[in-house]
Amino acid sequence: MREHGVAFPAGGPARERTGVSDFHDVAAIADVAEGEMLAVALANGASVCVFNHRGVIGAVGNLCTHAEFLISDGVLHGDGTLECLWHGARFDCRTGAVRRHPAELPLPVYEVRTQAGRVLVGPRHTSPAPSGP
Repeated sequence: MREHGVAFPAGGPARERTGVSDFHDVAAIADVAEGEMLAVALANGASVCVFNHRGVIGAVGNLCTHAEFLISDGVLHGDGTLECLWHGARFDCRTGAVRRHPAELPLPVYEVRTQAGRVLVGPRHTSPAPSGP
């Protein structure tokens, strides 16, 4: 069973002010081992899947665009695809693009920074990823 994290402590959201964008402290880097995924909830309620693919920490929306199953409960494959366990849809972890149906819409991708041993998740990228396997 996977642990699901919350992006802020009980006292309120942890944020780093970066001018126009807010980054939320969601986890320790050590909490996201190579090849693993972690579900977190941002202060705005967004469900996000933080992953570690070959040492690169990234984040995508945590709900499969096909049937709203948690991506973080799926599999991160060595080829960089995230597989939803419910119907087998796959998405590129870097771009959110659909790599295998039945999903047709890409996952949203979030900006990520690592700082002082922590994972910080920022706003969603504004340009949509191309879709299609």
